[in-house]
Amino acid sequence: MKEQLIQNLIKDGCLKTSPIIEAFQKVDRKDFVPEELKHAAYEDRPLPIGRGQTISQPRVVAFMLELLEPKQGEVVMDVGSGSGWQSALLAHAVGREGKVVAIERIPEIYRIGKDNCEKYGFKNIEFIQGDATIAQKEKGYFDKIIVAAAAKKVPESLKYQLKIGGKMVLPIESSLFLLVKKSEQDYTKKEFPGFLFVPLI
Repeated sequence: MKEQLIQNLIKDGCLKTSPIIEAFQKVDRKDFVPEELKHAAYEDRPLPIGRGQTISQPRVVAFMLELLEPKQGEVVMDVGSGSGWQSALLAHAVGREGKVVAIERIPEIYRIGKDNCEKYGFKNIEFIQGDATIAQKEKGYFDKIIVAAAAKKVPESLKYQLKIGGKMVLPIESSLFLLVKKSEQDYTKKEFPGFLFVPLI
């Protein structure tokens, strides 16, 4: 069933590149859903994980990761890390020399995500329980930033933490955006409409 989901995502053009396809193969979504929903782990839909939060739809995660293009050795912030599935996919993609900073605001969900990722023994994920819109790291710390909840606008603190040349993928209202930081004041922005996310709080 897992392989069928992956093949469907490849066929639909959501999964495209070897690093992301391999991450989907190695990091099993079933390990990140609640026990009572494991039968639905390979369905292409979001699933509840508690406190009004969800593990995102596989095709949306695939689409966002392909936009982000995480590479070996990069440092990536995962905002709203939730179940930990996306954090684990990123950890696999950036490899041992890279790092994922997984930030989750809700304490109970933070613990769930951390526990789920620990099943894989990743040493390259730093978990933070807190508000990602309050600057956590120094200026230009991250190569890439990905956000799993919809903001009204791009948070300035996330821009601050992104390296020049870095990429950010985030939902704003009902569209996904890919931002590339050209300089401290200059960003390119590309919009992909037609998405639905929980709000960024």
